[in-house]
Amino acid sequence: KVFIEPVEKPLAIEFIKKKMHGEHLCESEINEIIQGVMDEELSDVELTAFITSVFIRGLNNEEIVALTKAIIKSGTTLNFQKKPIMDKHCIGGVPGNRTTMLVVPIVAAAGLTIPKTSSRSITSPAGTADAMEVLCPVNLNEKKIEQIVKKTNGCIAWGGGVNLAAADDKLIKIRHPLKMDPRGVLLASILAKKKAVGSTHILIDIPVGAGAKILTHKEGEVLAKQFMDLGSKLDMEIHCVTTPGYDPIGFAIGPALEAREILRILQGEQVSLDLIDKSLVMSGLLLEMGDVAKLGEGKKMATEILESGKALKKMKEIIKAQGGNPNIKVEDIKIGKFKLDVLVKNNGRIHLIHNKIISEIARTAGAPKDKGAGIYMYFEKGDKVKKGQRLMTIYAESKRKLDAAREIFDRKVSIEMDKVVLDRYSTEVKPMVYDFG
Repeated sequence: KVFIEPVEKPLAIEFIKKKMHGEHLCESEINEIIQGVMDEELSDVELTAFITSVFIRGLNNEEIVALTKAIIKSGTTLNFQKKPIMDKHCIGGVPGNRTTMLVVPIVAAAGLTIPKTSSRSITSPAGTADAMEVLCPVNLNEKKIEQIVKKTNGCIAWGGGVNLAAADDKLIKIRHPLKMDPRGVLLASILAKKKAVGSTHILIDIPVGAGAKILTHKEGEVLAKQFMDLGSKLDMEIHCVTTPGYDPIGFAIGPALEAREILRILQGEQVSLDLIDKSLVMSGLLLEMGDVAKLGEGKKMATEILESGKALKKMKEIIKAQGGNPNIKVEDIKIGKFKLDVLVKNNGRIHLIHNKIISEIARTAGAPKDKGAGIYMYFEKGDKVKKGQRLMTIYAESKRKLDAAREIFDRKVSIEMDKVVLDRYSTEVKPMVYDFG
């Protein structure tokens, strides 16, 4: 027998409408919305309305703190006995920015605790969890994370694999197809997951530049101040760094390609110097925040840990503890068998690499779902190039997806790279012309 009863609309819908009209929500109203998310009382349409209203109307600091606390309460929390608990986060938007996979083994090798939970991609060709999954499992439960961190000082796990800040993962499922990161939800998402793992000292990476989520240094400074203010309200010490976000970090874009690049760096190869330098700077700051390095000497200590092989040894420990093969080699990591080389047609200099277009091409090729899909860049902004040189190689796991990526390249690069650069900068800038080989 089936018993059917009429029910009233969830109270949370009224509060979503309130935010749609631009009104501020109190803590109890935000709690009601998040409870509605967890009880599955709200449909995807209603959750989309909430995300969209926050994107348009925004949240003030009181609302963000309330949302953060509500998200934390929606799941479990980890409690590590050893303090301090270090953490880092990048707000995203820059392809290839896999600093976490270098920072964690460096900081852990220095004796600090750094249980890193990372997200999968929302708008980029790969999230840290997507790239780390190429080397070992990242879908770990709370007990497993605690065991791994107790043994190795660190881990790199998928945040959605544990019941930490559970409501956030439900909201991410709505944000992902919309490619929408409302500022208030972004802040609450980051802080809730940091607080849930017990983080006490956090370094936030804010990439700034054309193509990144944050376009200007002034906007980056405002966001940094907001992070630090919110951190003080949540009893966390937060420091922020603004970093160049006008082109990809490193040469590899896509899970398998990025995992290969990280292994090469850990093994001592001088590839992707910008990725290495950024990772060392951030590691150094965390070592100073954790009081294992003197002020101003953190980068030097981080460099020694990387160059001595201690970081590689620690990464192998973490990979093994998470269930992967610690002796995995670069050539063991398979990349897409379908590839397309983009050749430089004329001599010139690279004036701009459009992050959003590069990401779209890589995603169209199949990344991050297809681990072997992505792009490998051979040059950076400012580099001189000669006719006939490879500018990039696009990889895919199927010919259909490779053809689709090429279509995006043909359609968007000719518009964005040739016309927008000329209009935005000056008529003296000679646009690059590409050809497929």
